[in-house]
Amino acid sequence: MSENKKFSISNMMLAFIAVMLVVVLVALAGFFLLTPPDEVIMGQAEATTVRISGKVPGRIVSYRFKEGDKVKAGDTLVYLNTPEVDAKMMQAEAIKAAAEAQHAKALKGARVQEVTGAYELWQKAKAGLEIARKSYDRVRNLYEKGVMSAQKKDEAEANYQAMVATEKAARSQYEMAKEGARREDKATAAALVSEASGAVAEVESYKKEGALVSPIDGEVSERFPEVGELVGTGAPIMNIADMKDMWVTFSIREDLLSQIRIGDEVKAFVPALGDQAVLLKVYAMKDMGTYAAWKATKTNGQYDAKTFEVKARPAQPVEGLRPGMSVILKKNEMK
Repeated sequence: MSENKKFSISNMMLAFIAVMLVVVLVALAGFFLLTPPDEVIMGQAEATTVRISGKVPGRIVSYRFKEGDKVKAGDTLVYLNTPEVDAKMMQAEAIKAAAEAQHAKALKGARVQEVTGAYELWQKAKAGLEIARKSYDRVRNLYEKGVMSAQKKDEAEANYQAMVATEKAARSQYEMAKEGARREDKATAAALVSEASGAVAEVESYKKEGALVSPIDGEVSERFPEVGELVGTGAPIMNIADMKDMWVTFSIREDLLSQIRIGDEVKAFVPALGDQAVLLKVYAMKDMGTYAAWKATKTNGQYDAKTFEVKARPAQPVEGLRPGMSVILKKNEMK
């Protein structure tokens, strides 16, 4: 009886221990399975991108850089063939030459032959005036002596006055020929030259668009048309990414914004860099608009949470970080 009793007690102890082990295992399983994982917020690295395009249409002649190449500000990126601009340049230069000729003519005045002819006509008028004056004096003396009639005196006087007017007109013609064009005509000619010069300068600026240069230091991220293709005015030709000006964009629900403010520094990690930790400083925050995804904060739908775009820059340059890489921000890393 004693041995049977001991055996029964041993079985009960083993059963109790087994039950306790099952309870512990179930508790541990429930702890690990029911404990929610760390909530993460995914972001994406971005960089300032400059789109290269021309002001005039043309055909791609050649590229100097391919995708992935590093470029410096001022480097020539692509050459375009722009025959229309060359034709416009010829027209503008011809118009400028014509305007300069008109201006030179206005400044120089009449030709020597024209001035000489006007002078001779004036001299002729002066001689005629002198003869008319002498004739009038003789007729007037005779009239005063009673020898000449009043009719003859009036005719001589009228002829004299006519020759006075003729002499004045001839003198004016000579002075005008000697002086040249009027001041207003000279100003008009000068304005035409300025206008033509401006047209040439404008076409020259378009001509420079045949060789497009990089405005920044960066990396060629994309090339769009192929060599030989025609591109229109303002059409994108290639993109230059400024790898020194990078930031990370997160989409964060507004119920989480209480834990982050502009100026805060947050810790994130980059999976593409072996989960490398990076320190980011928040510098911008804005509503993504009604088109963004909304998510109910409670199952009973009391209100919806809007999504905000939050931007943060690396506190220090991150080696190897490239546009498009995912950047992970854990909720528990936020303040």
